Formats: sequence, C-alpha cells, structure tokens
Amino acid sequence: MKLRPLDDRIVIKQSDAEEKTTGGIILPDTAKEKPQIGKIIATGPGKLLDSGKRNKMSVKKNDEVIYAKYIGNEVEVDGEEYVILRESDILGVVEK
Repeated sequence: MKLRPLDDRIVIKQSDAEEKTTGGIILPDTAKEKPQIGKIIATGPGKLLDSGKRNKMSVKKNDEVIYAKYIGNEVEVDGEEYVILRESDILGVVEK
C-alpha cells in the first residue's frame, strides 16, 4: 500500500529510539523516549491558499527533520509505523 498525504501534511518514518544513554547505561523498552527526529517519506502538494493556489512545501522527500513532541498522528501501514503531521509542526531540517 502507498500512503499519499494531502495538503500540507507530511509522512515521517521515525528514527529508532536510543538504546543507551551517553554514559553507557542500557535503557529498557519502558524507559525509551520516542525520538523527535525522522526521515520524510512523502509530502503533500502544499497548503491551499485563499487565492486557489498552492503554497510551496519547504521540505522534500528524504529530508531528515526534527519535529515537535506530542504532535502528529501515528499510523501503521504494512507493518511499518509512520507519523503524519503538518508542515508547520516541523521545527527544522537536519543538514549533514
């Protein structure tokens, strides 16, 4: 199945949660926090403006982004978990 977001929504594949702390302590599954960083899998066409035109998206597929905590909707498609959120919920793009 293919997932295609609408308007200014974005589909993100979350990065894996950290297994260890920086001090080397191994974290159990219950202590792991969900990461706020992920890779964009798909973007919508952009927000529809009052003029009838579409606003250009400022992010693109394969960008690695940081997004707000507790934002978006988690969905499962073909056994894979994704987060769908709006473009405005993205805090920044990770540049390498």
